[in-house]
Amino acid sequence: MAKVQGVKQIAQNRKAYHDYFILEKYEAGIELFGTEVKSLRLGAVNLKDSFCSVKDGEMFAYGIHISPYEKGNIFNRDPLRPKRLLMHRREIARLYGKIKQDGLTLIPLSLYLKNSLVKVEIGLAKGKKIYDKRESSAKRDAEREIQRTIKERNR
Repeated sequence: MAKVQGVKQIAQNRKAYHDYFILEKYEAGIELFGTEVKSLRLGAVNLKDSFCSVKDGEMFAYGIHISPYEKGNIFNRDPLRPKRLLMHRREIARLYGKIKQDGLTLIPLSLYLKNSLVKVEIGLAKGKKIYDKRESSAKRDAEREIQRTIKERNR
């Protein structure tokens, strides 16, 4: 059976871009069971309020809700169970150091299929204050207004 080439987006955590400054992005594999992968392919996943942490040299993602597969019966797992992320030990150690020193956090940004493997995009993030959120919202509105004006003048 031939592998499917390319990248297919499954889910995205848009709230993360609103609540955090994303400093760096990393790609990691995720350890899943069969019914979880089938449920993911149907798009039954929610990344909102999820985060990653390092425990005993391994990285885990918490709060990723993968709905139980309808036809999975006894093989379904707990939808909110911690999922182990697959990264090189050096990468995990470096990220752990950054998290402990700088007060940063790791947030899952998106889930996607890459060459038939499920991957997670993780962002090294710094929390936004309320005034930062207002500022980014105002900037986005201003850019939208500029684009609208340019579009009207070109008619």
